[in-house]
Amino acid sequence: MATWILGLTGGIGSGKTAATDYLHSLGITIVDADVVSREIVAPGQPALAAIQQYFGDEALLDNGSLNRPWLRQRVFSDPEQRLALEAITHPAIRDALKQQLQAASSAYAVLASPLLWESGQVNFVQRTLLIDVSETTQMLRANQRDGVSEAQIKAIMQAQWSRSQRLARADDVISNEGSLADLQGQLQQRHLHYLELASA
Repeated sequence: MATWILGLTGGIGSGKTAATDYLHSLGITIVDADVVSREIVAPGQPALAAIQQYFGDEALLDNGSLNRPWLRQRVFSDPEQRLALEAITHPAIRDALKQQLQAASSAYAVLASPLLWESGQVNFVQRTLLIDVSETTQMLRANQRDGVSEAQIKAIMQAQWSRSQRLARADDVISNEGSLADLQGQLQQRHLHYLELASA
């Protein structure tokens, strides 16, 4: 495992992907919990079979893959269903994250996760970086990017820690209300600091 791991997080539409893309371009290994969460429910994976068993055949598309829109609507409108899904997926995600972090060979590694604190993944990291935007910006960006309804975005936001909770817990905060160049400039400064911390 990379000996020094940065936990990078932010709410939906905050710009986590833009941030990790930039850090990756600097040679840093990125382990993305969103990517891993898709990998562990691919056809043939035990977690997908468990989802089908719990939620029924409607949870799968005709081709045997996960019916994400159906499941998203189901779990974000019913906290009990969301907890059931998390009980299936979170242990598998945690194991896969651990494996990928152990394989990282860059100066430090980044664990990118929208649920860094909520899922307990924060226990893998030495420091946390929050990519922060206003809730208005979150709504606008998430709608433009994903075409998801305002109601669904609000449900996703309610399933995540509030902005104030994240701000209170983060070691470092970058505001991403400006341009991509602004974000990258702030990240460059943080990156140099993280290289120092990782080599200490």
